[in-house]
Amino acid sequence: RRHVLEASQQLTEIINSCLESETSAESPEPSGEAEPADEEDSALHCLWVDKFTPRRYVELLSDDYTNRCLLKWLKLWDTVVFGKEKAGKKAKPSAEPHPAFSQPKEQQNKWKTKVQLTEEILEAELDQHKRPKYKVALLCGPPGLGKTTLAHVIAKHAGYNAVEMNASPEVFKTRIEAATQMKSVLGANEKPNCLIIDEIDGAPAASINVLLNIIHRKDVEGEAAAG
Repeated sequence: RRHVLEASQQLTEIINSCLESETSAESPEPSGEAEPADEEDSALHCLWVDKFTPRRYVELLSDDYTNRCLLKWLKLWDTVVFGKEKAGKKAKPSAEPHPAFSQPKEQQNKWKTKVQLTEEILEAELDQHKRPKYKVALLCGPPGLGKTTLAHVIAKHAGYNAVEMNASPEVFKTRIEAATQMKSVLGANEKPNCLIIDEIDGAPAASINVLLNIIHRKDVEGEAAAG
């Protein structure tokens, strides 16, 4: 048995040496086409969670009601951030020239979906500057539900530059002030920042106070500018 193992080991070494010599002889000279190959190689070796993560809104697998409500809330900022006026809804033409009766408002709301009712509530709660009543949206749920992915996809879909940060007390104040005061990029295609604060449930009181102070400060500045 020992002789058989030694013979098999020698045969393996011979085969490996032959393969190495053939590979070195057939290897082409390095050229400028090596960079795309390196990129493809890195793409092949990336994690599946990164390779198959949703990139667009239609690729989201999370709850559709949550997706639509978050997108609606973020799009309500278009008037203030992008200067876009909200397009009015066109009235649907009635099939009858003179309807026999008009349904009361309670009867109309009865047939509206949960998403439609929530969107109407969000639109009705705009302040005097046409901003949403709530300045922060909180996504909660168990780990792995797709909360961070949803926030990134919605921010990109709405035209923002997603800035993700952790709610650690050391650099939280510096990073959040820099993200709210500076522009994301230089040039004609610059985008406003949308802050995505991860692990806010474990944030200390100092980080929460920093976030609240910035929100209240922005509200006071907006009221002063309007006055």
